[in-house]
Amino acid sequence: MSAKDLIKCDVTVIGAGLAGMAAALFAAAKGFSTTLVGRTGEIIFASGLLDLLGTYPVEPKTHWDDPFAGIKALVKDIPEHPYARLQQTEIERAMTEFTDLLAAAGLTFCRHKQKNAKIITPLGTIRSTFFVPQSMWAGANAVEKNTPCLLVDIKGLKGYSAKLMADGLSPNWPNLWATRIAFPGCEHLDEVHAEHMADALVLETNRAELAKAIKPQLKKAEAVGLPAILGMYKTADVIADLEERIGVPVFEIPTMPPSVPGLRLKEACENGLREKKVTYLSQQHVLGVKTTNSGDFLLDVGKMETLKQIQSAGVILASGRFSGGGLAADRKNIRETVFGLPVVGPKSRQKWHQKTFFDPRGHKINQAGLAVDNSFRPLGKNGRPVYETLFAAGSILAYQDWKRTKSGAGIAIATAWGAVEAFDCIFQKAGKG
Repeated sequence: MSAKDLIKCDVTVIGAGLAGMAAALFAAAKGFSTTLVGRTGEIIFASGLLDLLGTYPVEPKTHWDDPFAGIKALVKDIPEHPYARLQQTEIERAMTEFTDLLAAAGLTFCRHKQKNAKIITPLGTIRSTFFVPQSMWAGANAVEKNTPCLLVDIKGLKGYSAKLMADGLSPNWPNLWATRIAFPGCEHLDEVHAEHMADALVLETNRAELAKAIKPQLKKAEAVGLPAILGMYKTADVIADLEERIGVPVFEIPTMPPSVPGLRLKEACENGLREKKVTYLSQQHVLGVKTTNSGDFLLDVGKMETLKQIQSAGVILASGRFSGGGLAADRKNIRETVFGLPVVGPKSRQKWHQKTFFDPRGHKINQAGLAVDNSFRPLGKNGRPVYETLFAAGSILAYQDWKRTKSGAGIAIATAWGAVEAFDCIFQKAGKG
């Protein structure tokens, strides 16, 4: 391994999902030289919404308008939960700083001051979330006010039905109706894809034709909801043009993954990484870890064989659970895949899952992960941090079921912020800052 293949930095982030992206952006914003290693596959499956907490407990299901009141109830019952490591002001700061970083990279979010917004889903239900992409915000206002609304779907777009949504929502929102149109230039196609339509709407002629198809269906609608296809880039400009042509507010509704909002989120994060000079080793893995005599980490990185080494004072492990590759399971055990850290989870495989797949209580394996101290440092079997400057963030953390509590983005972002803050404190105390 030549000297040019060695990267020296202050902190390495392992994992390029939402937690990893957030950790790298937070660290670079503090002035740390930062390297990010990992796959970005999962982030494109995001809805684009940034949940904080929507549901707790999951059985019986309780929905929260005020997510911070929900978090307070949650951490009272589960003091080991990742949210319990942070004060409300810290969680708010983390979410605000992250969305500010995304706004600087071209992706703007909206929110209510202290309550969740409500958004239409492609399943014909209403879900709560905290930060909403600007492209969907008029939809949140329409839900809140029961605005007379036209829901539009596109011929050939799979997994999306405006009629299904209108039928599901109409008992509580009677002023809804649905229509189906063909996307300009795609009238002959049996299947169309969201990302292709989003790219096509960069052209004014396509926007004019889309508006022309929608306007005769408007009736008395005061807003129009469309699938999330309104431009891969410059979405605000695309929406403004359509609104001027149609004459009412226009908003996006999340589609089934992989989604255009997920691609936008990925692009904004990567734009932020470039702007902040983060070294990004995309689609690569950490193949081996050891420590130097000085206490630094030395990481072997590559795909199948080592291509580069990274030497860094600290590491933030944001590698996810099973789908992200941070955890792996065999017939008897669950293991952490990079450092071999102890995993908290059910002792017996028979207790990993409930008897029925759709049990509303969820499965115990969905709370498996790493136990950490208040500085987000993974704990060994002796209950003490395994390494002074190893931290963990995101879904790899134990004692939380982010899917069922609708808290995935909040846990990812807030714990990434907490891990960076803790690293900063230790780094400064060591006299390295």
